[in-house]
Amino acid sequence: MQLFTDNSFFIWLAGLSIPAIYLGCREKSLKWYGMFVTFVFVWLSMGSNLNALFNLGLYTVIEYAVVRIYLELRTKKGRVTWQYRIFLLASLAPLTIYKILGLTGNKYHIFAFLGLSYMTFKSTQMVIEIYDGVIKDFKTSNFIYLLLFFPAITSGPIDRSRRFDEDIDKIIPRDEYLELLGEGIYKILKGMVYKMVIAACFYTVMNYFGTGGTWYSIAIYFYIYGVYLFFDFAGYSNMAIGASYIFGVRTPENFNAPFVSKDIKEFWNRWHMTLSFWFRDFLFSRITMALVRTRKIKNKLVIATIAFMINMFVMGVWHGLELNYIVYGLYHGVLLSACEIFQKKSKFYKAHKKDKWFIGVSWFITLHLVMFGFFIFSGRLGILLSNQG
Repeated sequence: MQLFTDNSFFIWLAGLSIPAIYLGCREKSLKWYGMFVTFVFVWLSMGSNLNALFNLGLYTVIEYAVVRIYLELRTKKGRVTWQYRIFLLASLAPLTIYKILGLTGNKYHIFAFLGLSYMTFKSTQMVIEIYDGVIKDFKTSNFIYLLLFFPAITSGPIDRSRRFDEDIDKIIPRDEYLELLGEGIYKILKGMVYKMVIAACFYTVMNYFGTGGTWYSIAIYFYIYGVYLFFDFAGYSNMAIGASYIFGVRTPENFNAPFVSKDIKEFWNRWHMTLSFWFRDFLFSRITMALVRTRKIKNKLVIATIAFMINMFVMGVWHGLELNYIVYGLYHGVLLSACEIFQKKSKFYKAHKKDKWFIGVSWFITLHLVMFGFFIFSGRLGILLSNQG
């Protein structure tokens, strides 16, 4: 069974949602039943592959041990930087191993299961916030539920532990739950239309007209791939958020009309927001602060450029170690750096940034820069270049 894809999933979701709705309307806790449903879906999606199920369980134990042991050390020893770095690397180790072994073609190693990347974000976030002193303690059950929460296990959206804990430990008033339920059902239906109707149509057109080597087939692929990617992923995200709402969890939004963005910074505040904000909070801002503290670089734009390049390079590597993903990350690092410099230094920008014509031109340029980025991401550009070579 594939979550949010197979018809059998939606049948199971409808049936398992009935007790959740009953509990929610009776103002009862949804936590334990939600955990039960999560285990059911994990089993249904991986049950035919007992090896993957075992590896997922092992991974959960490893990440729990990393976070729990580091919390104990942080409580007793305080902020010890070398300890923090060791446990941060330990939390990232399974994902790193998976990425490296993936290059060798080994797809059946110990960490080869769906959801590894998104689960790693959650455990790593907890290690970082324990170091910051923000997380003082956590419940074992909450950690396991956060890591395995079925709507977001395979492709997000990426939730934060403290926000998640507040939701699952809260008793929701009946009227509030009914409103949440209505929004959840609406989002599931909206997501189904996005993914199974609109994205499917764009995919059909893209595959039928956009697979050749002529200029018009390349142009069709260039424009349609990004739109298809949005409706496919935004559709999945809407369904995941909607299912979360039924079980009393307000999983954060992931998309906010990204194709209306007027510059590349606005685009990353609208596209895959939970991923973008995660990197902003836990990588970009920390690189920036570290460079400021060293006092070796005093130019703020240079610091921002370095931080953008590292941030987007890592984001590209997170998608995969293949060249198209790395180039995609570096490409957006260059765009973000150029945008920052232009907006901070250009008198022309400051004089015209509110003019309607300038906003329209900025939107048009941004849209095409974004589409070219997706073209890189898809790997199609690399294929075209290699064929010409």
